[in-house]
Amino acid sequence: MNFFRKLGLAGAGGALMAGALIVAFRPALNAQEGQRPVFRVKVDMVVLSFTVTDSKGRYINGLKPKDFKITEDGIAQKVATFAEGNKAPVQVMEDGSVKPLVLEAASLNDGKAPGSTPESRSDAFVGTNVFVLFDTSNYMYRGFVYASDAIADFVRGLDRADSVAIYTYSRNLSRTSPLSKERSDAIMGLRKAVAGDDSALYNALLLTLRDAAKVPGRKVVIVFSNGPDNASMVAPDDVRAVAEDEGIPIYVISTNEVNKDPISSGVFRRISNRTGGKSYFAKTWQKQVEAFESIREDLGNSYTVTYYPQPNPNEGFRKISIEIPSDAGKKYRVRARPGYRPRGGF
Repeated sequence: MNFFRKLGLAGAGGALMAGALIVAFRPALNAQEGQRPVFRVKVDMVVLSFTVTDSKGRYINGLKPKDFKITEDGIAQKVATFAEGNKAPVQVMEDGSVKPLVLEAASLNDGKAPGSTPESRSDAFVGTNVFVLFDTSNYMYRGFVYASDAIADFVRGLDRADSVAIYTYSRNLSRTSPLSKERSDAIMGLRKAVAGDDSALYNALLLTLRDAAKVPGRKVVIVFSNGPDNASMVAPDDVRAVAEDEGIPIYVISTNEVNKDPISSGVFRRISNRTGGKSYFAKTWQKQVEAFESIREDLGNSYTVTYYPQPNPNEGFRKISIEIPSDAGKKYRVRARPGYRPRGGF
């Protein structure tokens, strides 16, 4: 199953993925008998978004590509593109210098995510593609109106460069408002949402991730849910693995209290931590607004890098490490997904 669309990078010698990556290894024996097997590698760029904070949780801005050391399973990686917040990404050259990233128009291929247009794809790498997944099941009926207001406030406050899609779910997923920079469209779609019955959160989240993976550039999924799931056919850890492997951070806002639903709360924390997002437990409208504000700050203060993975025979989970070697950097905290699993073969 291929959820990805490739974009050419002029002068970069490769393709930048719309999602996370597909990396395949296949051992091939050399013609001369007795030599060790070599690995033929098919590599697409890894997209990695992360934040850097100090000991007091304050964001660290202004860092450059040369300030970071990124490794996979201890193997050093060379950054190909670099972006801070919603600024346009730059291409990182062999000598460490940077230059504007130029996209080949022809490389914006025929794979379209819901709601995408040639106009919206022309600046695909500026801003964040935000997918909001809103629980409209009967678990949410008491807080439905307040939740809608909190989401609407969040949408209005997004950076001008961001695009947003509103999806709702109960037993089934509804793509209420496709991805767009038009805030009014998103809010109108949100106002049309109607309360449903059972909750199939993880089915809906998987479908949302598939849509997000088709979109070029940086993207995140924000789940706004009461917590319980009584109708999904997929396991939450399987969905989490998809997000982790494709490099899509998941932020979760639960309207339930941690001690009232410890199972869902534990799943939410695991999903957000493993994908580089955050989880919030916000029962009141004010707490929900604060959670959205925290997410908005996170999006505006994150770094996004891409790189081609160096040859690595590991076909299982690959651990990603991001270090800031400077004396000051050693005191900083980096929050990112911990790694990924290579997909498929030739």
